[in-house]
Amino acid sequence: MEPFWKNKPLDSLSREEWEALCDSCGRCCLIKLEDVDTGELCYTNIVCRHFDQATGRCTCYQERSRRVPECLVLTPELLQTLDWLPDTCAYRLLQEGRDLPDWHPLMSGHAESVREAGISVCDHAVSEEYIHEDDWHLYAQPTGKGS
Repeated sequence: MEPFWKNKPLDSLSREEWEALCDSCGRCCLIKLEDVDTGELCYTNIVCRHFDQATGRCTCYQERSRRVPECLVLTPELLQTLDWLPDTCAYRLLQEGRDLPDWHPLMSGHAESVREAGISVCDHAVSEEYIHEDDWHLYAQPTGKGS
């Protein structure tokens, strides 16, 4: 039997299936800066204060959009409008008709494969709680899309 992500469109996944696609890399939790003149987004290596770097998960996931109004609740509809998701994001990959990489936990069978593959931000991001907002630009990454 084929895995659920190969035979179901994203908009028909159950909540459990949708959530299972997240590999907990934390790349979407990185703070992004927007150039006011060009609209171009630049990733930083600063992660949201609610990101747990031990688990790669949000510590307030169920109420994240209330606590952090700019935090987006990803849906299949919203996914179609976003161009800043990392190239490694399972949601983006599947929407583009590509398959999950070997390191994805659904493929490898273990969550640590994300870190082992060097995809996770857990080991090299700094929490926003330690950086003054005026200094965020000092943490900008030249590589776009959190990759």
